Amino acid sequence: MNEKQQSLLLESAARFPPPKGVRLSYGTAGFRADASLLESTVFRVGILAALRSLKTGSVIGLMITASHNKVADNGIKVADPSGGMLTQDWEPFSDAIANAPDPHSLLQLITEFVKKEEIGFEGRQLAEVLLGRDTRPSGEALLEAAKQGITSIIGAIGTDMGVVTTPQLHWMVRARNRGLEASESCYFHQLSTSFRCLMDLKPEEISKNGNDATLVVDGADGVGGEKLEQFKKMLTGLCIEVRNRGDGILNEGVGADYVQKEKVAPRSFGSADAGLRCASLDGDADRLVYFSVLSKKNNNIELVDGDKILSLFALFIKEQLSILNEGEGKKGNDSYQARLGVVQTAYANGASTDYLNEMGLEVVLTPTGVKYLHEKAAEFDIGIYFEANGHGTILFSEAFLCWLETSHKTLLSTSEGSAKQKAASRLLAVSQLINQAVGDALSGLLLVEVILKYMGWSIHRWNELYHDLPSRQLKVKVVDRTAVLTANAETVAVQPIGIQEAINAEIAKYPRGRCFIRPSGTEDVIRVYAEATSQDAADALASSVAKLVDQYLGFGSS
Repeated sequence: MNEKQQSLLLESAARFPPPKGVRLSYGTAGFRADASLLESTVFRVGILAALRSLKTGSVIGLMITASHNKVADNGIKVADPSGGMLTQDWEPFSDAIANAPDPHSLLQLITEFVKKEEIGFEGRQLAEVLLGRDTRPSGEALLEAAKQGITSIIGAIGTDMGVVTTPQLHWMVRARNRGLEASESCYFHQLSTSFRCLMDLKPEEISKNGNDATLVVDGADGVGGEKLEQFKKMLTGLCIEVRNRGDGILNEGVGADYVQKEKVAPRSFGSADAGLRCASLDGDADRLVYFSVLSKKNNNIELVDGDKILSLFALFIKEQLSILNEGEGKKGNDSYQARLGVVQTAYANGASTDYLNEMGLEVVLTPTGVKYLHEKAAEFDIGIYFEANGHGTILFSEAFLCWLETSHKTLLSTSEGSAKQKAASRLLAVSQLINQAVGDALSGLLLVEVILKYMGWSIHRWNELYHDLPSRQLKVKVVDRTAVLTANAETVAVQPIGIQEAINAEIAKYPRGRCFIRPSGTEDVIRVYAEATSQDAADALASSVAKLVDQYLGFGSS
């Protein structure tokens, strides 16, 4: 790093002093905090993104959003060349530079990191970072800070993609690095084209009265509602009404997170909507849940969460693979036994895991966090992951897609219109419709709708796939959360010694009882999750385990 580069970094860093007494860390969703505290951090993440672009020789993304958080918050996260999340190897560096106390400390960290990573500044292609933001009022100023960070690396440029959903920005990064055009209109075109293809491939004999009614969508008063209002004009065969599209306060009494946790209808939905098929996006449109208002007397809902979305997707894809492989076992020439896997965390409802196992699917658990789910899903030919909160997607391996495209061409020339050719067409269209970079509420919503049409199902029929076990989540304040160590995807506590045996003894008291504990990632709290066959039993199990946690680790004041 030459003197000119060092001087530029020192000069620009001096304009963005970090707030006193604030320490931030890069979590699953990047940095998040009150927007007034973030300018320095966003500037520094701009530097990181430019360095990441130099290191990888690829376009990198920066998204300014706090997703389902309140409107006063904001945040920033990095999209890697694949369109996925920042590699975990760079997270410690992001934490270090965000918390460097002054420009000279920051420069020293950058210099050491550049040397360790062997990032060359001379003779390399230009670094480019795509920038996006959601509808928060603080977004524009933070975007400017990010640009200043990017351009403090000589030769780096920041390209402003405007107000976009988080998944759109991730999609654009993935597209650019695959040599494709990356714009909002390209995104809408790809989704609408693949949706239309899937709608055209519905079986003729399927009942037409399953879900013909209008889909009513809660836009969380965020960017997703605005984009869906534009996008719905391009969708044939689907009638959408968008509510909460910016006329209220972002994420306040609205949005997927609110609906999933509170299990009540969002603002502007009520008794008049009883029985309708409804969906809710979160503030930056990377989460999706469905619901139906139960009665005309109150706002209670029938929730169809991420576990049920995953089950619907798995059911459909398994059926298409079965059609495609029918009779191939005897010949064995051109068949490809695709490995289909479903990835969940321990928070997935036990009834959903049982259902998926009964379907004969390979189900694996990972620790909590989208980065772990995404990484594991990528190990399959087709990997599906979803969290109950509605964040998830489907990943297709390049090897499987290559085989599928070749098979599809062969089927078109030898047996066009056959069940196999249609199944291959459907799977190819799904790979184009679903956002393979990250969970995407808009693409996920379209895939749900087309599968419900294919099945001839109403939302109520879908919700009958299985019945969730009652559950309860609690948190216990402790002296030191790091005293709890877990294994087996956080389902077993290996430290402190003896606590897991005590938890097992409590679980044994309840039919279909299940309970685990895990430390919070951000505060000295231990989270307790419990399930059983009745709500009273789940509550009692959670309460007894919370007391155990307090006994072993707490302040002894439960």
